[in-house]
Amino acid sequence: MIVGTAGHIDHGKTSLIRALTGVEGDRRREEKERGITIDLGYMYADLGNGELTGFIDVPGHERFVHNMLAGASGIDLVLLVVAADDGVMPQTREHLAIIELLGIRRALVAMTKTDRVDAARIEVVRQDIDMLLAEGPLAGAPVFPVSSQTGQGVDALRAALLREAEQALARSDQGYFRLAVDRAFSVSGAGVVVTGTAFAGRVALGDELVLGPLGRKVRVRGLHAQNREAQEAYAGQRVAVNLAGERLSVEQIRRGDWLLDQTLHAPSTRIDIDLKLLAGEPRALAHWTPVHVHLGAQNLTGRVALLEHEGALAPGERTLAQLVLNSPIQAVQGDYLVLRDQSAQRTIGGGRVLDPFAPARNRRTPARLAQLEALRQGSLEEALPHLLSQADNGIDPTVLVRQFNRPRTGWHLPSQVIEIATRQGPRLFDTQHWQALQEHLYDSLARFHNEQPDELGPDRDRLRRFALPQLDRPVFIAVLEAALTAERITASGPWLHLPGHRVRLTDDEEQLKARLWPLLEAGRFDPPWVRDLAKALAYDEAAVRHLLRKLARLGQLQQIVKDLFYPEKTISLLVEMALRLEREEGIIRAAAFRDELGIGRKRSIQILEFFDRIGFTRRFGNERRVRSDSALVQETERLV
Repeated sequence: MIVGTAGHIDHGKTSLIRALTGVEGDRRREEKERGITIDLGYMYADLGNGELTGFIDVPGHERFVHNMLAGASGIDLVLLVVAADDGVMPQTREHLAIIELLGIRRALVAMTKTDRVDAARIEVVRQDIDMLLAEGPLAGAPVFPVSSQTGQGVDALRAALLREAEQALARSDQGYFRLAVDRAFSVSGAGVVVTGTAFAGRVALGDELVLGPLGRKVRVRGLHAQNREAQEAYAGQRVAVNLAGERLSVEQIRRGDWLLDQTLHAPSTRIDIDLKLLAGEPRALAHWTPVHVHLGAQNLTGRVALLEHEGALAPGERTLAQLVLNSPIQAVQGDYLVLRDQSAQRTIGGGRVLDPFAPARNRRTPARLAQLEALRQGSLEEALPHLLSQADNGIDPTVLVRQFNRPRTGWHLPSQVIEIATRQGPRLFDTQHWQALQEHLYDSLARFHNEQPDELGPDRDRLRRFALPQLDRPVFIAVLEAALTAERITASGPWLHLPGHRVRLTDDEEQLKARLWPLLEAGRFDPPWVRDLAKALAYDEAAVRHLLRKLARLGQLQQIVKDLFYPEKTISLLVEMALRLEREEGIIRAAAFRDELGIGRKRSIQILEFFDRIGFTRRFGNERRVRSDSALVQETERLV
């Protein structure tokens, strides 16, 4: 269990921890000279159950609330300290607000310095404390009058801490490892050491992790958990990690950095949150207000974009909001954060992270707000159908793993969710949405046939632009391949069409083809151009061109260059000639190909470049080789 103190300056937090544990915490020279706690102090003690309890002593001065926040985010139980002589003070209220905003729901209250006041004063302060807690989640927390000087009440408080430790619920260690770094230092002979609270997962000696927003790769060379040397550490413990990394130094590490399993490394600058403005705020929170954001041990700046309130958020109200940050943050769904005003003088509110990868566009649409409401209310499995309902491209499971810190082995997908393999990895889809995409593709192709009856069909990219332009290409290919597998769509070479669709020639086109075909075949390796065919037949050039292109779509002709068409029979002869040249000489040279054809060099080069385009040959300088994986090669071998 990790216990954190909270309370106003000079209310005896450090003295109380010393009285409870008998341990003198880390005290800096400045702290000893000034008699106040400036930064976080860490102590470990066995309260009597054989286990070490970690204590985080936080500063109480208002100028050091940012340090208090760095330590408070990882505690299991708060020890709220109120001095009997002063009573409830401003920092008592602010620290309590922070504890509530961080989702900490276990507390004990120590009323210190009771040796300085009488019984009547103790009763008055007890009533003030009860009133302070009455409206919040810590209402009813037990109050223990104590004196760190005389020891009065200390044993009772220690016994209460022991009972809390026995009832402490172990934090889940099923996720990937996360540690919020609050200290970094160098140890002679060991190197760089970072300390912090493990938020999730487990870590062991030799593990490879990433550190900081840049994802610097490091290796675990030593571990201490709860101030004891260990082979592994897990969520809920105070952990010191001795790190090894290329050119790693203490100067490169800052308080607030995260030490993570590399699976989780995905810093972002936009996060959607469930925001609450403190009831004690003097004014409403306006849209785009600049704030300080505290998450884990990290402190950064940004602005609040209100998603549900057009004008402002009234004190005490909640809303969905987006934080647009000035530097990257490493958050997970469910993390608690605290907001302070632009000058970092007071705490104004806080909330819980819903989506650490928030979109910049369409963030206020009803569909997006419905997704955030689902994230606000439920788990991954409960929220997933809502997330998928508006996800045209499905959702990459890796994004969900990072968003929720939930390894896929622990998922229980709802029955209406389907996993689809794409060329860039799996995607999750709502089953009905996936089926709707296939129906839309089928209907769009039918519409294309109605609009372009002279075409056999579009190729893949044209069909995507025509039918489903909103889809990423890998997702579109997956939709198309599902339709092809189901034989709802057919491919004829690169052209896609419905199984019953055929391009047919009209009677006039059939008659024109009968007159054109002998001229094309007679031309052999040097057939007439479109203009020459039209002139020879005294026919309209545009009509001849249209028919030849239509025959090319039907696979009866191949267009070598614009307005120059070769019958498939002639193409087969050219393929056989190229294959023979390669067998005889080991390579295809343009000069040898030209001599074999008996036509000019320019036309020979045009034919060879056509072979390059269709993937039959590959060019190496001025020479070419046949591609063994070419469809033309495989077809020739099949016929042989």
